[in-house]
Amino acid sequence: MLVALVMAVAIFQVATNGVMLKPLNVTNIFLQNGYIVLMALGMLLVIVVGHIDLSVGSVAAFTGAVAAVLMVNQHLDPIIACVASLGIGALIGAWQGFWVAYMAIPSFIVTLSGMLLFRGLTLFMLNGQPVGPFPPSFRAISSGFLPDPFAGESLKISSLILAGLLSALLVYFDFRSRREERKYGFESQPIYLFIARNVGIVAGIMFLAYLMAQYEGLPIVLILVLALTGLYIFVTNRTVIGRRIYAVGGNAKAAMLSGVNSKRLVFLTFVNMGILAALGGLVFAARLNSATPKAGNGFELDVIAAAFVGGASAYGGVGTVLGAVIGALFLGVLNIGMGILSIGIDYQQAIKALVLLGAVYFDVSSKRKTA
Repeated sequence: MLVALVMAVAIFQVATNGVMLKPLNVTNIFLQNGYIVLMALGMLLVIVVGHIDLSVGSVAAFTGAVAAVLMVNQHLDPIIACVASLGIGALIGAWQGFWVAYMAIPSFIVTLSGMLLFRGLTLFMLNGQPVGPFPPSFRAISSGFLPDPFAGESLKISSLILAGLLSALLVYFDFRSRREERKYGFESQPIYLFIARNVGIVAGIMFLAYLMAQYEGLPIVLILVLALTGLYIFVTNRTVIGRRIYAVGGNAKAAMLSGVNSKRLVFLTFVNMGILAALGGLVFAARLNSATPKAGNGFELDVIAAAFVGGASAYGGVGTVLGAVIGALFLGVLNIGMGILSIGIDYQQAIKALVLLGAVYFDVSSKRKTA
């Protein structure tokens, strides 16, 4: 999928006569898609465990509306409003997770009900009118940038330093993983491919950081995305609960016979999804500088598409955090690129639909071949 992302960027770079990789456009890829990436992290786990959540757009809209009412109408501190919204997101996830996990109602039905319910509550909460504007400290979540203590004007040095530290960290963990593979006798990648891959990753990170450093530096929402991506990679790869989520998605009956509490895991994945939907709603509201009744419309389609395009299986048990992030960025590149080319929204929707269908077809055909 990473190759497909690079190819998409290259194609749009040529098609737009070099406009695609302008510093502003590169920054906008993350500013305009940060909330999709955040929700895709939660959707991945829901899909891996064998379910789906159609309510994420409505939940994002509702929790954003709650934060708006608390900050604008009730004049509460933005931190308190954000914590309250995240807590409500967790409760919504628990509500839906209860019906799916313990009442055995299909997640499609439960979350479709949630989509309608929380869309209606959003309209009620906002009284059909936008609520805003927000305090600058809240808007910074989505439109703020990493401060530059080096006072760089043409180039934000702090962003380059942070990108360098991130690159060094990734190379270190990759080297440690390779060393563990060799220690336990597992087949590892040839050294020349290992070096080439890491050089390519570091070069890509530093190139993107350099482009963004020419504008305003690294967006705060990007730093949030990177932090949560790292956390979820650790949880899915290095913790017991992460391995059990994949076990339940791969074969729920076998996992249950092995002593895994599959109901609790399903419940927790929906709680997690509720929290991340709320976080996505806060980021989106901060970007608009208001909460609107129509916020979140269609989010569920983009979030689900990001997970599937990134390699998640429609059958459950398969998918990676990094794949979901790359899938979301791939869709973001499509949106930005087609927007620059002035492609109509009707054609944009059709193209994204074909991309999603192709990704799921690839998954299904792969399953048939292995069977």
